[in-house]
Amino acid sequence: MYIDQQGEQVTLSREVEAIQVPSGDRMKLPAGTTGTITQALGGTYTIITNDSFMVRIQAKDADAIGKEVDGAAQEKPSPEKPEDLEEAVWDVLRTVYDPEIPVNIADLGLVYGCRVKPAESGGSRVEIEMTLTAPGCGMGDVLKAEVEQKLDDLSGVDEYDVQLVFDPPWDYSMIPDAAKLTLGMM
Repeated sequence: MYIDQQGEQVTLSREVEAIQVPSGDRMKLPAGTTGTITQALGGTYTIITNDSFMVRIQAKDADAIGKEVDGAAQEKPSPEKPEDLEEAVWDVLRTVYDPEIPVNIADLGLVYGCRVKPAESGGSRVEIEMTLTAPGCGMGDVLKAEVEQKLDDLSGVDEYDVQLVFDPPWDYSMIPDAAKLTLGMM
């Protein structure tokens, strides 16, 4: 869901963990940090701080910038069957957006594989293969870190392995028709 809050000035009311753009590094932003929202998609807020960091803040921390926490960010009961967990993972992947394209990575066809397997710990392990719109895209680390952060928060996931792959190379033909309509490509 697109949230029209671009250009809005915000101040963090508490410390939050954020993903730095474009490195994908996780960092702590202290309470009192100020900045400007540049994008709000999938419950994730991209903010340029007044000290020149571009970061992404997850939906679960929206309250720290004075926004309502997205209900999808609330913890859900652990799925009982692997196929239910796989569906929950796909739901999470649909909340991760390429910062330059207003369509989520799953609907763009950037996720090549999502498997749920038993983990050695006895829980569940999620293995994801995803790609980028171009091999040289500087957002790969950010998108991977965001997927990992959201898997950290997903009940029922004990382990995960998120891999960026480039074979087969992604191209526009991999975008489903519904996403092409959103992008004005049809």
